[in-house]
Amino acid sequence: MSTNANDPRPGLAEGREVELTTELAEPIVADPAVRLKAALYYAARGWPVFPCEPDGKAPLGTLVPHGVKNATTEPARITAWWTRRPDANVAIATGAPAVDVIDVDNKPDGDGFAAFNRLVRAGVLAGTLALVRTPSGGIHAYRTGTDQGCGRLGSHFIDFKARGGYVIAPPSTVQGRPYVLTEHRPTGTPVDWARIKRILDPPRPVRPAAPRAGHTPQGVAGLVSWLSGQREGNRNNALFWAACRAVESGAEGSDLDRLLNAALSIGLAEGPARATIRSAMRHKGVSA
Repeated sequence: MSTNANDPRPGLAEGREVELTTELAEPIVADPAVRLKAALYYAARGWPVFPCEPDGKAPLGTLVPHGVKNATTEPARITAWWTRRPDANVAIATGAPAVDVIDVDNKPDGDGFAAFNRLVRAGVLAGTLALVRTPSGGIHAYRTGTDQGCGRLGSHFIDFKARGGYVIAPPSTVQGRPYVLTEHRPTGTPVDWARIKRILDPPRPVRPAAPRAGHTPQGVAGLVSWLSGQREGNRNNALFWAACRAVESGAEGSDLDRLLNAALSIGLAEGPARATIRSAMRHKGVSA
């Protein structure tokens, strides 16, 4: 399983953006014996495999009634499977001890290429073991396997295949079109799916907890007292809200310094806190 030297796309190891093709893989007539060799190759790397329907993605139920749970690295069983069905597609059970796979979809209603390149620019994809072009023109990025669960970011057309999942692997085909290995390197590193989610779907800022009805802070002293009770995760937004209310009431100078001191007392850094107060002043049309 070697890298395709004719593939013009730059390598992920260098951290350069990848120009992903939207073209379908060309149909091929595969030598059935190659699939057994591939299955044994993956198993020799410690990656459990199992057979799927010829030219399809569903587990071959006559041989593996429990699907991915029947995956193995045992050469004798693998040989028996592909001796009975040499045309069966090869599936790799994802997660440790095999690989986690970032699956970039390419569908009529959209694709995950833009999201994938955002991850490249963020440095998340350095350490990729292999890149595989899928029959639809999408891509599978293989990473060192972990115990993370599978995930999906549907709006970005990105799936994460890990513990409990599986991927169809080269040289398998779907609708006559092959999975093609385009890059390969001997070692890789795990990827943090939680980090990928934070990059592609960052959490929305927490809105400050508004005072309860009938308990609106009175004057700067009330705002200072209210701000002093805010907890981590809400502090900067709370400071902005309090500074806006203070500016609305005509506070300036030493009054805003009292809010600054309250912000420092709950753990905000001075530089960012001052910047938040200036932002609140500008928001209310006051020169900062």
